[in-house]
Amino acid sequence: MDEKLVLTEAWDKTFPESKNVNHRKITFHNRYGIPLAADLYKPKNAEEKLAAIAVCGPFGAVKEQAAGLYAQAMAERGFLTIAFDPSFTGESGGQPRYMASPDINTEDFQAAVDYLSLREDVDPDKIGIIGICGWGGMALNAAALDTRIKATVASTMYDMARVNARGYFDAEDSEEARYAKKRSMNAQRLEDYKNGSYALGGGVVDTLPEDAPFFVKDYYDYYKTNRGYHPRSLNSNGGWNVIGCMSFLNQPILRYSNEIRSAVLVIHGEKAHSCYFSRDAFADMVKGNPYAGNKELFIIPGAVHTDLYDKMDVIPFDKMTEFFQKAMQ
Repeated sequence: MDEKLVLTEAWDKTFPESKNVNHRKITFHNRYGIPLAADLYKPKNAEEKLAAIAVCGPFGAVKEQAAGLYAQAMAERGFLTIAFDPSFTGESGGQPRYMASPDINTEDFQAAVDYLSLREDVDPDKIGIIGICGWGGMALNAAALDTRIKATVASTMYDMARVNARGYFDAEDSEEARYAKKRSMNAQRLEDYKNGSYALGGGVVDTLPEDAPFFVKDYYDYYKTNRGYHPRSLNSNGGWNVIGCMSFLNQPILRYSNEIRSAVLVIHGEKAHSCYFSRDAFADMVKGNPYAGNKELFIIPGAVHTDLYDKMDVIPFDKMTEFFQKAMQ
């Protein structure tokens, strides 16, 4: 926790600042001692203890992008919120940079709950989380572990363990394919060790090939244009380290998702390439779960993956507000 963070005080978000919300930077730390940077959003003129929400994601993004948009929008609806950068990314600490971990990134959500629970202006019995894209899966993992979380929203979710171990649409779900990935990454480990630095895997492709799949075009339209580009975003720039997500290959998350007792709302776009992650995760979560009654899968007709990053007319903020209010009664 001796690591000093450098926090930008200027408004450098990809969305306009709300006049109805007070904003400031805060820091907290996880149980590994990694300091985390966050933007705190609080309704103006709020005096009573508030219900609180921690927001993170998408995977490879920063808090100045979609997470901050969600946090500010939910603060406008009466919640105290924080949007945080995960360990090793953005303005948060952790060395080496641009690493991901199913353990540490789940812990990042729990650390946010620690921080919110001890604030004098927060009701510790009314804390929820929102995970976007890859952090949707991490949010569900946190909900399965942390009994203090009263409600969880997973929006346009990825299961990062599944996509790393099996490839998109499970097209690489074989021992042979996984062995090839592991062999390549272990060779890269030696190169990184010899070089004393970690090779980057590359962010979203630039320039965009004409024959790129739609979901690549979808990501490009967000991360590589004025719509969503941010200089600290991994996806907008050099990406994760080549070996940054290696541990996801054999450390699946969501193993005990069907033991989540608290309320869960899973949101996805019908036309999103990633929709199968939410459909399957939801089915696993409610199977044999005596608390299935407070779980809901909400599919938005016609919406694609990044529509749920920043499209204010697509993201169902009113439904999310109703969901959190009911779950936190």
